[in-house]
Amino acid sequence: MNELDRGIRLAKPKRKGILGLIFSRFFIIVLLILVELNVLILPIVLMQDYLHHIYLALAVFTLIMMIYLFNSKMDSTAKLTWMLIISVLQVAGALMLLFTQTNTGHRLIRERSAKMIADTKETITQDPQTLAQLKETDSYTDDLLTYLNRSGCFPAYSETETTYFPSGKEKFQAMLTELSKAQEYIFMEYFIIEEGYMWGKILEILVAKAKAGVDVRVMYDGMCEISTLPSNYCKLLEAEGIKAKSFAPIRPFISSHYNYRDHRKICVIDGKVAFNGGVNLADEYINEIERFGHWKDTAVMLKGDAVRSFTLMFLQMWNVDEKTPDFKEATALDSAERSEQIHPSGFVIPFCDCPLDEDKVGEAVYMDILNRAGKYVHIMTPYLILDGELETALQYAGQRGIDVKLILPGIPDKKLAYSLAKTHYARLLKAGVKIYEYTPGFVHAKVWTSDDEKGVVGTINLDYRSLYHHFECATYMYRTDCISDIERDFQETLAKCRPVTEETIRGTEKFYKIMGPIAKLIAPLL
Repeated sequence: MNELDRGIRLAKPKRKGILGLIFSRFFIIVLLILVELNVLILPIVLMQDYLHHIYLALAVFTLIMMIYLFNSKMDSTAKLTWMLIISVLQVAGALMLLFTQTNTGHRLIRERSAKMIADTKETITQDPQTLAQLKETDSYTDDLLTYLNRSGCFPAYSETETTYFPSGKEKFQAMLTELSKAQEYIFMEYFIIEEGYMWGKILEILVAKAKAGVDVRVMYDGMCEISTLPSNYCKLLEAEGIKAKSFAPIRPFISSHYNYRDHRKICVIDGKVAFNGGVNLADEYINEIERFGHWKDTAVMLKGDAVRSFTLMFLQMWNVDEKTPDFKEATALDSAERSEQIHPSGFVIPFCDCPLDEDKVGEAVYMDILNRAGKYVHIMTPYLILDGELETALQYAGQRGIDVKLILPGIPDKKLAYSLAKTHYARLLKAGVKIYEYTPGFVHAKVWTSDDEKGVVGTINLDYRSLYHHFECATYMYRTDCISDIERDFQETLAKCRPVTEETIRGTEKFYKIMGPIAKLIAPLL
């Protein structure tokens, strides 16, 4: 395949190298452990006469930290993890806690993001007729809507067409088609962008559209600058006429990839079309290259009124560092102009989850589906690192006779995360939850369906990072036409899976049997 076929490239492939190590949590942890060793060893060497005073002070310090953690707003599992760390590494553990809680390098972004979301909560008003129709159903979705709007601006829409894509390749082809139609603006916000075939073909269109006067904006998470893209990539895009930003760039020693990453995947075109789902802009997501067997991913395309919500979500993040925030694209859209030949069905609620407030929106939506299900809840997720509340909700649904099925990867991308997932298997199986592993490769989809009526497609994994630490987004659907497509895809994927049983659990590789329980001690940090 020649370079013309592969699309535009702006930079040479980048290796993670030493910068990736310096910016990683592993590097920070090693530094803090060295600090702890100094705290323990130096008194023995230099201040032997004061050892009992020093160790008494450490004991008092540890007690104070325990009291602080008991009264903190963390979930119970996270509290236990930090108590363990601080009881073993008093000073280093406290410094690590301070580092992850304050995240000094991202303080300004954190404050600006919270203000931006608060200032735009009333940007889009709820259509009263749609709300009245929703209340007439027996789904209690209007209750969920009330909860969602505590933390953001998330109206329900009825005039929206939904299309489900059971693979990254299908989403990619549809995106190329829709991007080529853009006349006014293209907004793209992705967790990962990596040069290759997929991004090259998209970039080819973006450059052409920018030259034609279309407002093209691209935003990617700051982690890309140490993993997949050079640090000057924004400038390279700007040289092609594309406005570009790196969200929360990582800075040495004062920030890490632990908190406040932009894990969202959003593409908005002219306020008419929006894409959302698990698919990043890199070749493995469309199986152009193979990393962990076949890559199973999904996405959804919206046409109609609900696109406005994704436009607002993008602009909230884009305007974080703008001196004069501008939201005209989200507030000045004419539904009649946007809704060209669409076939709406059901109700659509795009929503996002911000790690800056006390509401665990993604987890609340998932638990609402589990607690209200009457027949089944079917889930695809790449990771299963559960807190106590979500594990209890899954167990309760299984115990009350709901057909709860989970599809997870057969080939993991992260062995530590895979070992943690396996620690939940036995308890979930005992409660009646059925678990399957996708034998052809890796499942990256974040998909829920329930009772042939409800569905969620988005970016929210079943792990601590997604549920607690990252910016996320998803599309909640009720009685839309594509719910049947999602469920059909689930069943077709299920046919390619191996069931998890008590026998397969007993036959688990020793590595996972050993690492799982150990990793669970620090699960909230993974």
